Amino acid sequence: MKITRRPDDEMGFQLAPMIDMTFLLLIFFMVTTKISKEQIKEEVKLPVASNALIPEDVSNRDIISIDAQGRYFIGQEIADKKRLAEYLKKRFENTPPLRLYIRADQKTSAKKIKEIMKMAADAGAVDVIFGSYQS
Repeated sequence: MKITRRPDDEMGFQLAPMIDMTFLLLIFFMVTTKISKEQIKEEVKLPVASNALIPEDVSNRDIISIDAQGRYFIGQEIADKKRLAEYLKKRFENTPPLRLYIRADQKTSAKKIKEIMKMAADAGAVDVIFGSYQS
């Protein structure tokens, strides 16, 4: 008696799951990019610095902006000095470490920069970067 073997079915590369994952990743990055851009809605003319460097890790930072008139913004919401100090302290208590990205206008006074640095230090900020353009 002769036994015939069935030819092995070759498993092909499944392309459909790869396409699904690609689209899911694309949607994820589109949504997160939109969220981070919404946090910086306030227009600030950043200063130019010859020694400006791009930090390696800019993720998971609270964005604080100061416009030319010296007004503080948490994301895109305007805040006074007291509210900003409370926000920074609460943020540090709830989800440490406190990492800040400060965007100050070219015309912002040094007094306002000093104030925000003192508030950040009092709140427990461990990493503060300033936005600028590289010349």
